[in-house]
Amino acid sequence: MANVDELLETFGNMTLLELSDFVKKFEEKFEVTAAAPVAVAAVGAAAPAEAAEEQDEFDVVLEGAGDKKIQVIKVVREIVSGLGLKEAKDLVESAPKSILEKVAKDAAEAAKAKLEEAGAKVSVK
Repeated sequence: MANVDELLETFGNMTLLELSDFVKKFEEKFEVTAAAPVAVAAVGAAAPAEAAEEQDEFDVVLEGAGDKKIQVIKVVREIVSGLGLKEAKDLVESAPKSILEKVAKDAAEAAKAKLEEAGAKVSVK
C-alpha cells in the first residue's frame, strides 16, 4: 500500500494541467476511458427526466374486448402481423394484454383508434 500512498501524494502535488496530461497518457497506454463512469452517472441521473419529457416508444395495451369481440379480433389480426385467428382470439380473451410494444406515437394512436372503433377498451403507455 505504500506505493498507492506515494502515488496519491504525487497526484496531490500536481497541477490540474499535469493531472490532465497524465490521465490522457494513462488512457492511451491502457486503452481505457477514465471519464466513462462519470458520464454514465450523469446520463443515468438525467435519463428519467428526459424519458418523462420525450417518450418516443409506446405500448398499446388491450384492456378489454367489449361487446364486439369478433370485430376486435379482426382488428387485432390486422394490427399485429403474423397472428392467426386462434392466436388473435387468445390474445383478446387474455386481456389486459399488450398488443404492440415499443412503437412510435403515431402507430400507437392509430392502433388505439382502430381498436376503440371496433369496441375495445385500449390504453397507450
